Amino acid sequence: MKNIKFDTKVIHSGLETDPTTGSIITPIYQTSTYVQSRPGVNKGFEYSRTANPTRTALEKSIADIENGKYAICHSSGMGAADAIIKLLNPGDEIISNKDIYGGSYRMFERVFSKFNLNFKYVDLTKADNLNNHLTKKTKLIWVETPSNPLMNIIDIVEIKKIINKNKNIILVVDNTFATPALQNPLDMGADIVLHSVTKYLGGHSDLVMGALVLNNKRLYEELFLITKSCGAVPGPMDCFLALRGIKTLYVRMQKHCENAKKIVNFLVNNKHIEKVYWPGLKNHPNHKIAKMQMRDFGGMVSFELKKNNLKQATSLLSNLKLFKLAESLGGVESLISHPYSMTHASLSKEQKKINNITEGLIRISIGIENHEDLINDLTNGFNKLK
Repeated sequence: MKNIKFDTKVIHSGLETDPTTGSIITPIYQTSTYVQSRPGVNKGFEYSRTANPTRTALEKSIADIENGKYAICHSSGMGAADAIIKLLNPGDEIISNKDIYGGSYRMFERVFSKFNLNFKYVDLTKADNLNNHLTKKTKLIWVETPSNPLMNIIDIVEIKKIINKNKNIILVVDNTFATPALQNPLDMGADIVLHSVTKYLGGHSDLVMGALVLNNKRLYEELFLITKSCGAVPGPMDCFLALRGIKTLYVRMQKHCENAKKIVNFLVNNKHIEKVYWPGLKNHPNHKIAKMQMRDFGGMVSFELKKNNLKQATSLLSNLKLFKLAESLGGVESLISHPYSMTHASLSKEQKKINNITEGLIRISIGIENHEDLINDLTNGFNKLK
């Protein structure tokens, strides 16, 4: 859909009235196969690993809200990431920002590195650093912005300018934290946008899914072949839930961002906290870039305790009521996690040290509850620290 505002787009994108009943909501096509009129002649669907009408509607919706031509949904965010890496050949190099999600790092190092794929982890908060690491073998640049969990911001436009001379390098941007409501990497030069739909797009902590969005037809066809062949596809019920979640994405993100501003203001003035990581802060190293490429700064916040140790972190995490200690993020409820022992537990101690994943680092996914209740919950937790 062109020439309509984002808050209208999330309601109507992918919406196709059911021709049989007139249902305004896409049905859950709970089927594995489809009747053909004769061999090879069907109504666009042959087997649900290849395509399913509920999934197709969701893919149209996600492509539309991300300003892309094509989208492919996967059974998880890591399933989507896996498909991207399968575009590569042995001997290829991949450059990633160094502070990526621990699950991505684990997949790169423990699964794909043994297939002679070489991964480099670079500080890309200064885009010029990329020049020092590009080689003839570099085939893919992997960017998280904001990054998980330190909320680092990477200049997508500048990264694209640097690699523009080499048309064979693919730029991937993980847009999970920002969502299409706040940032559209395809418009800034990204070749593939990755989403863990599990998070903000679904928005209700009731599904696991991933998605890739792109404009390049050749890349789309390659990724579609990988997905169809390897089979990491979501079921129709999860697709239905994601379609429903997207309809409220705009209003949810408004509230996430509104709450984040107020909670960050509380955190920066808290005596127990050494540092707050949030791109909306003026003292954030790349605040100006975040302000340029994002429409708001999101609901993900991290902070480091002054007593940077596991004992104090555990004390805080154990004394909260509204902030639930859990993996994941992006739901309507507020979550809190300990990257050192949870999302980034697979990193070695050395890697944690290099990437500033300390024992006292806390990550919060700020929900859409009343901000005063959330601040009171945090206050109670901090008051119990010794």
